Amino acid sequence: MASGNAPNGGTPDALVRELRASVRGEVAFDATARALMTMDASNYRRVPLGVVTPRDADDVAATLAACRAHGVPVVPRGGGTSIAGQATGTGVVLDLTRHLRSIVELDPASRTAVVQPGVVLDDLRAAAAPHGLTFGPDPSTHSRCTIGGMIGNNSCGSHSVAWGTTADNVHALTVARYGGDTLRLERGAEGPAGLRELVAGHLALLRTGFPGLPRRISGYALDALLPENGPDPARAFCGSEGTLGVVTEATLRLVEAPAARALAVLGYADESAAAEAAPGLLPFHPLTVEGMAADLVREPAGLPRGAAWLFAETGGATPAEARAHAERLVRAASADAVDAAVVTDPAGQRALWRIREDAAGTATRMPDSSEAWPGWEDCAVPPARLGPYLRDFRALLTEHGLRGTPYGHFGDGCIHVRIDFDLLTGPGVARFRRFSEDLASLVVAHGGSLSGEHGDGQARAELLPRMYGDELVALFGRFKDLWDPDGGMNPGILTRPARLDENLRFEVLPKKPVDVEFGYPHDGGDFSAAVRRCVGVAKCRTEQTSGPSVMCPSFRATGEEAHSTRGRARLLHEMLAGEAGGVITDGWRSTEVRDALDLCLSCKGCRSDCPVGVDMATYKAEFLHHHYRGRLRPAAHYAMGWLPRWLRLASPFAGALNALARVRPLAALAGRVSGIAPERGIPVLARERFTRWLNRRWGKGTFILSGDRTATLWPDTFTEHLSPEVGRAAVRVLEATGRQVLPAGRGLCCGLTYVSTGQLTRARKVMRRTLERLGGMLGTPVIVLEPSCAATLRTDLPELLPDDPRAAELAASVRTLAEYLEEYAPDWEPPRLDRQVTGQTHCHQHAVLGDAADRRLRERAGLSGELTGGCCGLAGNFGFERGHWEVSVACAEDQLLPAVRQAPPGTEILADGFSCRTQLAQLGGVRARHLAEVLAEGLDAGAPPQAPRSSGAGAA
Repeated sequence: MASGNAPNGGTPDALVRELRASVRGEVAFDATARALMTMDASNYRRVPLGVVTPRDADDVAATLAACRAHGVPVVPRGGGTSIAGQATGTGVVLDLTRHLRSIVELDPASRTAVVQPGVVLDDLRAAAAPHGLTFGPDPSTHSRCTIGGMIGNNSCGSHSVAWGTTADNVHALTVARYGGDTLRLERGAEGPAGLRELVAGHLALLRTGFPGLPRRISGYALDALLPENGPDPARAFCGSEGTLGVVTEATLRLVEAPAARALAVLGYADESAAAEAAPGLLPFHPLTVEGMAADLVREPAGLPRGAAWLFAETGGATPAEARAHAERLVRAASADAVDAAVVTDPAGQRALWRIREDAAGTATRMPDSSEAWPGWEDCAVPPARLGPYLRDFRALLTEHGLRGTPYGHFGDGCIHVRIDFDLLTGPGVARFRRFSEDLASLVVAHGGSLSGEHGDGQARAELLPRMYGDELVALFGRFKDLWDPDGGMNPGILTRPARLDENLRFEVLPKKPVDVEFGYPHDGGDFSAAVRRCVGVAKCRTEQTSGPSVMCPSFRATGEEAHSTRGRARLLHEMLAGEAGGVITDGWRSTEVRDALDLCLSCKGCRSDCPVGVDMATYKAEFLHHHYRGRLRPAAHYAMGWLPRWLRLASPFAGALNALARVRPLAALAGRVSGIAPERGIPVLARERFTRWLNRRWGKGTFILSGDRTATLWPDTFTEHLSPEVGRAAVRVLEATGRQVLPAGRGLCCGLTYVSTGQLTRARKVMRRTLERLGGMLGTPVIVLEPSCAATLRTDLPELLPDDPRAAELAASVRTLAEYLEEYAPDWEPPRLDRQVTGQTHCHQHAVLGDAADRRLRERAGLSGELTGGCCGLAGNFGFERGHWEVSVACAEDQLLPAVRQAPPGTEILADGFSCRTQLAQLGGVRARHLAEVLAEGLDAGAPPQAPRSSGAGAA
């Protein structure tokens, strides 16, 4: 039996030498590479020996040959989103996502595509779309899952009621076996030696042993090898979970994509009613019939009335035809549904689908923030049995004292669920096993399959005899041995499996909370629980993004797993595991974690875009605090981290310092000393601070209104010292509403730069001093113009000072300019500007503050057009630090700079963040402006300011 210890005389060192001599791709056996591959999206963790990233099929064959020679197992891996543990292993992981990504051929006439295994599903769909075609299977991870992984798991997705599983859409496969030889699999082909004889000797068993289900994914599909079914060894290979060989090329069938789509959303009284109604929609040939209950939906988000919903998508040659199809479904469902809506607007459909697609992540946190886990994620029963099965399933949860939120492919009888298993203690794990055994029996009693989409992996393979019986499971073992007689392909999965309660990824984590600085209020103050939030769904690995999404700019810039939110979470997990079995054993001093976090922009995009709310910016600040405690920090931490202090000291000498900064040798020397990237220009200091300007206005005898006619403006560091024109513009706008503007105080600092560089002791001191200086102004609405400062006050302040009620009070008082105007001057009409805009929503505003009020204000002012998502790439200190230039530029080129270049002449470039404006000026040569500046210009240009129509209850 092959193992990671290379028992056949080889050693890891010898294997590494042979791999590096024979493989053109990357061969990595270091701690970082191994740590990144310890887990997939399941409950399981296995530590590999190393990772090989093959460049081509020859590299795959060479790796398989070398590993067989040294007795080391191989695990093929795509996007790593498997939820049953089959993408983890103790030998060599073959990472097929980096290089094997070519669409070799796409033939519209035959409706086929030839692809390599690392092709991301959405890339294939994008290539097929101009021809009116698509690849039918579409799991919710379509933006990052790979074709090879889909073949390995026989993935399905929401459109399987129309287009079937991956196996239904595979024409032929080229497969490399353990040892390096290859086979071509297609209908009528032989497969490995002995396969025909194995089938011929067990025809009766193969004809009677498999339940007839649209979503029967468990075990090997040996019935595809029956003479009457082809035989079809390519179909039998699908769903083999990397246990037979490695796909190096696949020929796929494409289907015609409807020109138009509509979405019928049907509300039901409860989950069982929705489940029982689903089969009745199938005769109308919908593209999807998806279901979910209210306990999964934190906000209704435009859903019709009900406690459970069905999403039934329809297609047509025209929008009218698709809508008519959807309306027929609604009429057919009217007897059972309590409410319904037909959505034809593409944006509205995407918003609703996002609720469903994010469910694999959002379901990992119960409404009370307790954790929930996969393990029984995708059982399937005959669709007609789904209602009774769900009632029995809910009863079984109650019997075991567990909770879960079922959702999924109701039209196919396939249910996804995350359950609040306690996988941290012995009794909790024992209950997990008992429940798993009982649920397996329940599924089989309803004529179902233990897996309806994601495969058996380690989570369910042990229980396959309950579904298939011992004789058929033994035949699975013989089938595996014909393909892989040495047992080197993904051992412990599907046949001769590991126990379902072994290799749990939580076993190695600390049993008690570690000492940390932030409060982690949503994780019970436990940093380990915060890191556990990452369940591996890998939304952060999406390479193409659109709309407001931000996460994860560094991964899109580098394509490296270590620079994804998931990759960093995995490294932190291994760091916490430490000597208990972790790959990384030097704790907070880890250079592996430090290097991976170095390219984290602290954009906070993951805080909102990650379905489970991983907040890597906070984790990075926490790590840097501990990593550098008592040690010398990088120069940029002192230069950029202490920026508020340096700017206050420099302010009296702004003119002279600006002149010196224009002397290139002096600027270069200053940059080297301070750790600033040599490509960066030094921002110009304001000759007059914003608060000094505001105080001069007071000195001219301006009458100060009292009470509800004043507005308090926060003098953030950037507005105060670097862009006072933004503050002056905001004052102009607020005065147009009839307010007198007061500064919140002098010498105030939110602590942003100290937090972003991990100087948390100093940040806490600065924050406390700010709270003292605010004094009696606490509780007053405070307008913060710089989004990053507003976000720091909203989140970092109360999370660093969780025991100080003043911090929570200030956090609750923070308003953006648009929020303040909407809340406290609702009757004020902004100047009508009527122009196009482009630019960027600040990443912190997107992630923490939200931009709904800004959108409404822009609309009222006649500013049309969408701002981009993503991150500008400067991100405070990040883009200024030496070594970050290339990534900073790549982030800007992802969305922001292309949008600005493509904008027609006369388009207004909006960017509320100082970093965003600086990046646009330095990389794009364009001047972007804060929304306040644009509104103030409209007022000053003569667009008549509209006085409030009434003082109203909203005035303050």
